[in-house]
Amino acid sequence: MLKTRIIGVVLIKEGLVVQSIGFARYLPVGSPTIAIEYLNRWGIDEIVLLDMTATTSNRPPQDRNLKEHCKFCHVPLAVGGGIRTIDDMSALIRGGADKVVINSTFPDNPSIVSKGAEKFGDQCIIVSIDARKIDGKYMAFTHSGAKTTGKTVVETAKLAEENGAGEVFLNSIDNDGMKTGFDLELAEAVRAAVDIPIIICGGAGIPSHFAQAAATGVSGVAAANFFHYTEHSVITAKTHIVDTVGNVRLDTYAEYTPSQIGDDGRLLKLPDNVLESLRFEYIPEEVI
Repeated sequence: MLKTRIIGVVLIKEGLVVQSIGFARYLPVGSPTIAIEYLNRWGIDEIVLLDMTATTSNRPPQDRNLKEHCKFCHVPLAVGGGIRTIDDMSALIRGGADKVVINSTFPDNPSIVSKGAEKFGDQCIIVSIDARKIDGKYMAFTHSGAKTTGKTVVETAKLAEENGAGEVFLNSIDNDGMKTGFDLELAEAVRAAVDIPIIICGGAGIPSHFAQAAATGVSGVAAANFFHYTEHSVITAKTHIVDTVGNVRLDTYAEYTPSQIGDDGRLLKLPDNVLESLRFEYIPEEVI
């Protein structure tokens, strides 16, 4: 059985990594290169890099910047933003991307997915669906949540599968940046409708939220803000999955248990005698 992947999302707006809140507010975080390097070192399974302004600015993906960003990346890297043609996909793959993420182009041009899958393989093509619940239905949006497609998320996911997409990346607009947990109903609805792997994103606030999402059977659980602002965030997220679902890769010197993690998702202070014993203990730098 395949392991549940924990995926770090790096949102780039005008060259900076940003924290997104409801697809409406964006707070600066820092350098994309540093964010990718640290996610890689912390034991993340995959990284998704999304250029949020490429489509709205009507420009192609910035593959030159990508080469700089992925110098320290040793895990699978998916890149999206501004992809309109097969040539755009080729440029990103040459620049270092292992996968490409297609969002705004797909509803009006589904064949771009089938053509991309034919040329690069379906494992290379991810269709991203931004979801918002309206009158009890999950509707699909594009252009950073600004434009409705008029189709439900399930319809869009089925269309993606029919056109040869290898994965579907679900991002909840309603839960984005809210720290209240993933939209489990959304994940379960799409997972029941298609056979291809599903990645759920949007709403992570504490490590147990990852375990709740993993329990729905999705292939990957993704987050952006959570990993930027919580120390040992990748390890604590995986610790909760190991303790409940059990199906995740956790390779680290750090041996935590959920009881060592507070309600806010941060590590609890160790007893003074334990901290004192660690003062002169040599622990080599970890390579995950």
